[in-house]
Amino acid sequence: MKLLFDENLSSRLAGRLSDLFPESTQVSLIELEGYPDRTIWERAKAENYTIVSKDNDFRQLAFLFGMPPKVIWLQIGNAGTDTVESLIRRESRRIQFFQNDTEEALLILKL
Repeated sequence: MKLLFDENLSSRLAGRLSDLFPESTQVSLIELEGYPDRTIWERAKAENYTIVSKDNDFRQLAFLFGMPPKVIWLQIGNAGTDTVESLIRRESRRIQFFQNDTEEALLILKL
């Protein structure tokens, strides 16, 4: 599964989680930093990414347009990169089930 980390999450997450999600990247690493959410949405859709964000905007796009792409919304406040990595590792099986679900467009992960 390919995760696309929003610019509000560290670009280091893609490398740190490559053992679980090897094709993942972050918005700035594919030169989309500062672009509108719809541009990121369309890129994720075209390249089969699941968007990971703590921003409510992608959650709203998931409700408005459905999938693809799928969205993982992190309700984590100002948690740091280590905490985000731990949460994603802890929930990796749930994330994989979500990716394979043909009906769900949004997964909410909380600390």
